[in-house]
Amino acid sequence: MCWLQGSADSNYSQPSSDLSLDEEKETLRREKERQALNQLEKARLEKARVSWTLGAVGKVRREEASVLIYEGDMNLCQLEKARTKPVAFAVRTNVSYDGSVDDDSPVHGSAISFDVRDFLHIKEKYDNNWWIGRLVKEGSDVGFIPSPVKLENLRMQQTQARNSKLYASKTSSSSNLGGVVNDVLSTSKGANSRGSTPPTPEALRRADHPPKESYRMCEDSDSVGNTRLGKAALTTPHAKEKRKPFFKKQEATAPYDVVPSMRPVVLVGPSLKGYEVTDMMQKALFDFLKHRFEGRIIITRVMADISLAKRSLLNNPSKRAIMERSNSRSTCLAEVTTEIERIFELARTLQLVVLDCDTINHPSQLAKTSLAPTVVYLKISSPKVLQRLIKSRGKSQTRHLNVQMVAAEKLAQCPPEMFDVILDENQLEDACEHIAEYLEAYWRATHPPAEPPGGAANPPPQVVPRPMQPSPQGSPTADHAGNIVRTSNSTPPGEDCNKYAFQDI
Repeated sequence: MCWLQGSADSNYSQPSSDLSLDEEKETLRREKERQALNQLEKARLEKARVSWTLGAVGKVRREEASVLIYEGDMNLCQLEKARTKPVAFAVRTNVSYDGSVDDDSPVHGSAISFDVRDFLHIKEKYDNNWWIGRLVKEGSDVGFIPSPVKLENLRMQQTQARNSKLYASKTSSSSNLGGVVNDVLSTSKGANSRGSTPPTPEALRRADHPPKESYRMCEDSDSVGNTRLGKAALTTPHAKEKRKPFFKKQEATAPYDVVPSMRPVVLVGPSLKGYEVTDMMQKALFDFLKHRFEGRIIITRVMADISLAKRSLLNNPSKRAIMERSNSRSTCLAEVTTEIERIFELARTLQLVVLDCDTINHPSQLAKTSLAPTVVYLKISSPKVLQRLIKSRGKSQTRHLNVQMVAAEKLAQCPPEMFDVILDENQLEDACEHIAEYLEAYWRATHPPAEPPGGAANPPPQVVPRPMQPSPQGSPTADHAGNIVRTSNSTPPGEDCNKYAFQDI
């Protein structure tokens, strides 16, 4: 019976254990469902938070984009308005700039590129880094021009990059040389550890003659300033190597030189001013230009010696004081400064300015001034023909034959790059058409067709040309004109020189 009772108890307890297992399974299932629901809720909240954040960021970005678009539209509007504004001043460049390489201008793609000794018309200042203007070139449009501050920052950045490359190259080359020396030392040390055996010839040869890679890297470090990974935005012309003074401070070259808004035209040759042959030939050209460009030209006489108006002299007060003390005429430099200012004012009218200079007979006299003139050379190729012309003017001119021939020889020895126009035509009409074509092209380059939204642009103000005054040294009267000589060394000997002389009309 005991056995039966025990078995009965065990059979009765079996359903209760099965019930507890079912409850545990149900509890686990509910716990899993609750955790899954919690995870789903967290995911939903995280998604809502991310979407809200993205929406807020997108709203901010849309606002920033709208601000950028608005600023771009304003910059474009300012650029369009500057197209019709007058020229504030003009500069000549001493560096080259490529706007396509470093175009962070206010309007993308509107930065103006230029080369060394190009001319720029500045309309207005946009900010501290950019001006608004145009390149003086036919077909050039208004754009953004880097200011001197911007160019100086670019120069410093390129200098730092060049120095870093140089330091890296020197470090790598020194490491290669150090490895060679270490190999030699280790070889000699190993030899000494075995006894007093000297280092092998191979080790000595490696020490005396480092690998070619070391030399190549040293050469690369020397030429790292000339080699670049990419094209540089700013390029400074290489200056001629000169002996550096011991105490004199080196002056940095300014990126721009302020020049007249219209380059003044200066005639030189065929010989000295104040003598009849030169005065008559230049007078013939002056008369032609006066009638050809009537209403667009100013012909003025300059009696002061404007070759004294060097940039280094006028910009340095101490040099000006020394100049004024050393000069017999105390008012000389003041007269020159006044004359230079008058030429700048005449150029502000954007008329063609022609200077009849009494003291300018060579292009080098104006090379260091701020005038940046257009030098026109009246050339007589054959010295014999010039000699005949001088003798045909009478004994008063023949007396000074040698002086005039020496001056003509100095002009003939000048390289063509010193002149903008060389007139060597046979006839006056051909020479006049030559200079007229050049000045017409320059007029188109300095007077682009403006297209304001409301109508045509206003023409520049009309300026009455200043009347010419006769030269005190026997200049011809207004009734004299003639043919400009263009001769060659193949002029037939014995030919009548009156064929080439000036004839009265």
